[in-house]
Amino acid sequence: MSDNVSGRLLKARGANQAMWPVIWLVLLMMCVWGFPYADGVLRVIEPDANQVVYQRASLASLLVQHLFVVSAAAVITVAGGVLAAIAVTREWGRDFLPLVSQVASLGQTFPPVAVLALAIPALGFGTLPIIVALVLYGMLPIVRNTLGGLQDVDKEIKSASVAMGMTGWQTLHQVELPLAAPVILAGIRTSITINISTAAIGATVGASNLGDTIIAGIVNGNMAYIVQGALTIALLALTVDSLFERLQERLRSRLYTA
Repeated sequence: MSDNVSGRLLKARGANQAMWPVIWLVLLMMCVWGFPYADGVLRVIEPDANQVVYQRASLASLLVQHLFVVSAAAVITVAGGVLAAIAVTREWGRDFLPLVSQVASLGQTFPPVAVLALAIPALGFGTLPIIVALVLYGMLPIVRNTLGGLQDVDKEIKSASVAMGMTGWQTLHQVELPLAAPVILAGIRTSITINISTAAIGATVGASNLGDTIIAGIVNGNMAYIVQGALTIALLALTVDSLFERLQERLRSRLYTA
């Protein structure tokens, strides 16, 4: 009887958690499509401004461009960070472990604005400099969590897989990565969520995204513009973060029931 009650409570909890990504996504879409028609509401924030609705570009197009920049950086960061961490946890790559850790940490010692300033002379204005800045800034959580997840896999489990005749690749693919997946995903979640907010500074170097509204608000002293950009970015970050949380929960449940 108690097992049935516990099972129902877990299912109810899972259903409630599953609703949060939908809730944040609905609120995000309401902002993106509703702000152009919210002149009266925004006028409360800036009653003396000539214009309170950002009209230089639609929030929908800026959202797409924002997602493109973050996604491009995420693909590079996840691929590079996970592969680097895997390499230095193999026998042949252990000597490079300190180097990889230091290089990953170095990316967060420089503020993204400083990275942009250094990248612009070589890469010019536009999207590419902010992608480079996001890759450097988002590398550390992925490398750190991948290293931690792989190193925490029980040595006896790895020894058992070798005793069963598995090759090194099979052990990595079928044992180590599945067991480390929740920890690795937590690092990816942190990296991408941080970069969703950080990407806004790309507007200062000509990379059109949701940061355009914030920069325009600062330049023109228009708080209504800032609210439109900041709220949209915050809801985007919450949507993505809650999706990753759901994915982590599913990975953990599969791991514990396997």
